[in-house]
Amino acid sequence: MTEYHLLVLGIRPFKWQISSTIMEIKQGNTDILGRLTSIEAYLSDADGRLLAAEMKIEALSLDIVKLRDHLDDQENRARRNNIRILGFPEGAEKGNPTRFLNDVLPALLKLPVGTDLSIERAHCSLALMPAPGQRPCPLVVKFLCFPVKELLLKAARELGNVNWDGHNIMFFPDLLKALQDRRRLFLPVKKILRDKSIKYGLFYPATLKITTNGKTSLFGTVEDAEK
Repeated sequence: MTEYHLLVLGIRPFKWQISSTIMEIKQGNTDILGRLTSIEAYLSDADGRLLAAEMKIEALSLDIVKLRDHLDDQENRARRNNIRILGFPEGAEKGNPTRFLNDVLPALLKLPVGTDLSIERAHCSLALMPAPGQRPCPLVVKFLCFPVKELLLKAARELGNVNWDGHNIMFFPDLLKALQDRRRLFLPVKKILRDKSIKYGLFYPATLKITTNGKTSLFGTVEDAEK
C-alpha cells in the first residue's frame, strides 16, 4: 500500500510519527532548557541577596554585642558607689536600712572613730521575701563618696571574717551578674596567689593585676593568668 493510500485511509506513515514525536521532544527540551535558565538566574539572584542579608545580619550582630557591652558598662559604672551586703537577718534593719547601717557598720568593720559613711540610700534587693531557713535578701547600699565604699570593702577584706550577732556578714561590689561571673572565675587563681603571698588586685571590669619581683602584669582572662 502506497503512502498516498495510507493518507487516504487516515493512517499516518510510521516515519511521520517518529518525526512528529522527535519535534515534540525537541520542543519539550527547549521549554525545559528555558525554565532551567530562568531557575538558574533566579537562584543566582537569590544567592546574591542571601549573601548580602548574611553580611548585614553579621554586621548587626556585632553592633548588638557592642551596644550590649556598652550598656552593661554604663550600668556597672552607675553602681560604682554601691555595696551589696549579705548575711543580716530579715527585719534586722527595722524598716530603716540607712540608720541601721550607719549605727552598725563602723563598729562591725572597726572603722576609724568619726568615719562619715555618707550613705545616700540603702534598701533590700528587689526579691521575694525568703521563706524561713532560706538566705535573707541582701542589702544594697549606695554611698555618696567612692572612697568610702572602697574603705568599707578594704576593711571587710582585712578582717576576713565579719560576724554580727552570730551571723556571717559578707560585702561585695554591686555588679551585674554577667560581670560577677567573669570576676568569679579568678577565685582559684586568687587563692593560689594568697597561698604564695603574692600581691595582686582585681580591677574593673575583670582585670587581674599581679606584682612579683617589682614587675607588674595584667591579665584579662583566667587562661592568661594560669600560663
